[in-house]
Amino acid sequence: MDRSMDTEQLLLKFSALTGVSGQESEAAAFGAELLKAYGTVYTTPLGSLLCQVQAPKEGQPHLLWDAHMDEIGMIVTYIEDSGFLRVAACGGVDRRLLPASLVKVHTADGAVPGVVCSTPPHLSSDEEKTNKKVEELYIDVGLTREAAEKRIAPGDRVTIDACPRIMLNGFVSGKALDDRAGCVALLCGLEQLKGVSLRCGLSVLFSSMEEVGGQGAGTAAHRVNPTHAVVVDVSFGHTPDAPREKCGEMKKGPMIGFSPILDRGMSQGLVALAEEREIPFQREVMSGKTGTNADRIVTTRGGVKTGMLSIPLKYMHTPIETVAVEDVENTGKLLAAYAESLG
Repeated sequence: MDRSMDTEQLLLKFSALTGVSGQESEAAAFGAELLKAYGTVYTTPLGSLLCQVQAPKEGQPHLLWDAHMDEIGMIVTYIEDSGFLRVAACGGVDRRLLPASLVKVHTADGAVPGVVCSTPPHLSSDEEKTNKKVEELYIDVGLTREAAEKRIAPGDRVTIDACPRIMLNGFVSGKALDDRAGCVALLCGLEQLKGVSLRCGLSVLFSSMEEVGGQGAGTAAHRVNPTHAVVVDVSFGHTPDAPREKCGEMKKGPMIGFSPILDRGMSQGLVALAEEREIPFQREVMSGKTGTNADRIVTTRGGVKTGMLSIPLKYMHTPIETVAVEDVENTGKLLAAYAESLG
């Protein structure tokens, strides 16, 4: 990790970068620069970043840390005769947020600014005032069709034009903190391990395509062939409008996952380590799949013992995702503690 940037600055920098699923190159380039300080970095055919921090010796366990670097967005599907763009969702886009949003269309020649069309309420029927599907929306880039076709192609990705910012009381807000906050937590964990002699192999993965199915993590884990994995993602941070029983609390530490697909021994071990090291933590119980890369990694090859840590995050899948810096750092501390304990 670049020592000139603290956790807060890393979150801001990572949030600002573009990396819609399947087109993560900008975020990946930044991630590769950060990871190369800790080991050999390799880019997989699907665009994930793998860093071998320490190769396992014969008979030792091999631990994989994973966080995904892709973000939700849209993909251009068609250019109308009017020059307006038609799009589809790329990941779980919240369509309630889209009308009247500022956007960027990411082309081969750079970003083109645009706006999502919004029909004035004076001209809308009651039926038209309901939330439209993403495929029913138009993006106005201010160009004729002929001009638009020279700069924009179907398949180009689109993101909401959002500016990350530092909030009061140790919070950071921005787009793509699901799961760039997880990537920063992995970097915090690597910093904690500097100078530590491990009794296991350690590989670190910044994975692609999580928001569209986890293909980046599944294929990278197959290459690494780990014995154990810890997946770091985000989960719901409580706000007054959200059900308390489904949320974690901000600034109360990482949420340790318990699920039928997760290894119970690893989950309990993470709890024990958090208590021993006095790292704040919470429990997160899931009744089946986790909805994260853990679902792909756990079934890799003959199966991988997998644990999960979630960073509490408010306003998921919006341009104002918000995390507490201390939750990100405490997730890194717990990751490092588990790596030290393995083997």
